[in-house]
Amino acid sequence: LQHEKFIKLYSGQFEVFNPIQTQVFNSVYKNDNNVLITAPTGSGKTVCAELAIFRMLSQLASGKKISGRCVYIAPLEALAKERYADWSKKFGKLGINVVMLTGGQDDLRTLKAGQIVISTPKAWDIMSRRWKTRRDVQTVSLFIVDEIHLIGGDIGPVLEVVVSRMRYIAAQTENKIRIVALGTSVANAKDLGDWIGATSSYLYNFHPNVRPVPLEIRVQGFHINHFPSRMLAMSKPTFLAVKRLSAGKPVIVFVPSRKQAARAAVELMTYAAAEEDPKRYLHADEGDIKEYLDQIDTATLKETLACGVGFLHTGLKEKEKKVVEELYNADAIQIVVVEHSLCWGLTLAAHLVVIMGTQHYDGSEHRYVDYPITSVVQMMGRACRPLKDSNGKCSIFCYAPKKEFYKKFLYEPFPVESHLDHMLHNHLNAEIGTKTIENFQDAVDYLTWTFMYRRLTQNPNYYNLQGTSHRHVSDHLSELIEGTLQDLETSKCISIDDIDLSPLNLGMIASYYYITYTTVELFNSSLGKKTKMKGLMEILSHANEFETVPLRQGEERALERLARRMPWRVNAEDGYHSPHVKAHLLLQSHFSRQKLSPTVQADRDALLPIAVRLLQAIVDVISSGGWLEPALAAMELSQMIVQGMWSNESVLLQIPHMTKEVASKAAKAGIKSIFDVLDMEDEDREKLLSMSEGQMNDVATMCNAYPNVDVKFEIADADEITAGGRVVMQVALERDADDEDEDEDGDTKDAGFVVEPVYSKRYPVTKSEAWWLVIGDPKKNKLISIKRVVMRKKVHNIRLDFIAPAEGDYNLKLFFMCDSYLGCDQEYEFKIKVLEGEEDDDDDDDDDEDDED
Repeated sequence: LQHEKFIKLYSGQFEVFNPIQTQVFNSVYKNDNNVLITAPTGSGKTVCAELAIFRMLSQLASGKKISGRCVYIAPLEALAKERYADWSKKFGKLGINVVMLTGGQDDLRTLKAGQIVISTPKAWDIMSRRWKTRRDVQTVSLFIVDEIHLIGGDIGPVLEVVVSRMRYIAAQTENKIRIVALGTSVANAKDLGDWIGATSSYLYNFHPNVRPVPLEIRVQGFHINHFPSRMLAMSKPTFLAVKRLSAGKPVIVFVPSRKQAARAAVELMTYAAAEEDPKRYLHADEGDIKEYLDQIDTATLKETLACGVGFLHTGLKEKEKKVVEELYNADAIQIVVVEHSLCWGLTLAAHLVVIMGTQHYDGSEHRYVDYPITSVVQMMGRACRPLKDSNGKCSIFCYAPKKEFYKKFLYEPFPVESHLDHMLHNHLNAEIGTKTIENFQDAVDYLTWTFMYRRLTQNPNYYNLQGTSHRHVSDHLSELIEGTLQDLETSKCISIDDIDLSPLNLGMIASYYYITYTTVELFNSSLGKKTKMKGLMEILSHANEFETVPLRQGEERALERLARRMPWRVNAEDGYHSPHVKAHLLLQSHFSRQKLSPTVQADRDALLPIAVRLLQAIVDVISSGGWLEPALAAMELSQMIVQGMWSNESVLLQIPHMTKEVASKAAKAGIKSIFDVLDMEDEDREKLLSMSEGQMNDVATMCNAYPNVDVKFEIADADEITAGGRVVMQVALERDADDEDEDEDGDTKDAGFVVEPVYSKRYPVTKSEAWWLVIGDPKKNKLISIKRVVMRKKVHNIRLDFIAPAEGDYNLKLFFMCDSYLGCDQEYEFKIKVLEGEEDDDDDDDDDEDDED
């Protein structure tokens, strides 16, 4: 490496690079060409990515004119989080800021602040869609894509679009963006290399057998058709495999479900006890692990850990997962049983991996489906401990007819194909929205940048091509584009004028909020001027985005019981086994603060941020229609989701540790708002709330974060408003105006003023506080003008404008609505007098551009 500070980062880990890293070293570290490296899981490809970053940093240090920003794309959130934790520590030692994008509204600032940016394909798609106006996206120096073989999986189309876009940006701006792609061994690496722009001398495709630690794979078939019986039949062979292949060495067992994880751990413990050696898997003194066990709440886990077997599944708390990982890494416990879906974010390694069954239940299809082959390869890759073992072992237990399939694909590289043709609508819509595609020909050219275009002629049958000639390919692409554009036109997202394409309001909304074109079409056709809160909930829960809400076996009964306890009836004519019905019930249970099992709680946490994003889009669609009441109801619904309560309950319930009893006691004492709580004397407050000191600190944090905004507004040239003319309102917003926020010179400090993130114990992600300014006519239920403001400074000056209606006097209202807190909205009445205009026939009523400030 010839760089002392780079060498230091690896001290204590390894002295020399492994054979794969050594072969690619010159290509990655000694020049700036695009590189593709595909090798088995556990080959140390992450180090290859780090070498590319070192190259960029040394180029920057030598005075080369580059931005020195690296973007690392990890296809799954679990991988992104793992990489962020690792690199923050590692590159933090060099004083480099590592950041992670979340897909939220603060990502632009995060991108500016970071030198190494970690992102999922989705978050980078949101960021890079509007690359023309975002200099930080155009000037990326290094673009690393990990697990590129997942282009054949669910996330594939988005991954394909972001990589194609980065190549397109590099070509358009003539700014060199180096692309380094890493993945598992694939059969068609040459096509992947062509697509990312890596020439044959920079294309490394290692065979699955070439591993730093050789792997022995055993595949065992079970002839039992009934799934639960088959799983039962696998438990004894799992115990015997551990005993025979990995005596005393660490083992990871992958199972299909959460229940199975706990069950398999108990069975292993029981078999060991039956052989009169119950603690055989525990490699530590019971006294040493006692303090760890005390942190565990799940009774079964506590019991199995005491015997040296841990398990990990999606229903465990973070704290419990951490304890299991620490005990396993310290060799205190020998076995950990893991739910299959956690295989991607797993950092544990083992001598033996047992894959106990290769199918899991898919609720949306009501059947057992096979694990993706990429997941099986990932699980096998955990049997890799480079400096500790001379070989790794993997036992795969599967349904007998599948045995030959696994034997073939686990020893040979597998081909990857594109699925972009099935998911093209939203991506084309986004590119039309940003004017990257302005006509039919642009759309066809856009596809020539994709991986799909490289594969069409290589595997024509897969893509339904009639032949491989140039004519066949161009006809196929034209047909694909034509069908997609017609669908977009039907859903009113774009307009087609002969061959020219232009975006419409709905298309812009779909692209801006990253929602599907079918969702925005649903909103447009279902929302109306009489839509109430209940109707909004119904429409919201039917959004396409909730199709992915997981459905588990036997969940219908639990959902039916939950529905009986909820205030709003759910339309479940087709039964409760629907992701939309589940989404509706989970949102209601969130408002009712219903305790749920950890797994369902995790489902609920995942859908809340999506619901808030969808509601912002709903507000935009409603304001396009110019309806006031539904817009205000949608804003209120957004507050309810962030705070996890019904809007007709006491706003004091937003205070942490507040119960309904204390809230009603406070109401009797005349304390009805959070401002009232702030105004109380300390003694009275403590007496009323009667909480511990720690709880009172939480209350103080929340009350101090609660927004107190002073609104002042005036209408420019109020005496000269004429029909059809433009009315301009200037609004000044000042946050916490009463605070003594002055420095020694008496100047108000704005520079040091920070608006805290929204305080809510019930909302799973960090959120910035945002507001809507709305001018409306409540009598006519008419929304006249709207603007969204994200509060980041102490003072904001906003301009709202609209076209004056016909001659006459009007009583209007200015609404200042929060999207995160209840009880802090403001409304002001004002009058305007409209004089006769030169031309009185222009009765345009609203001019609502909903852009973010």
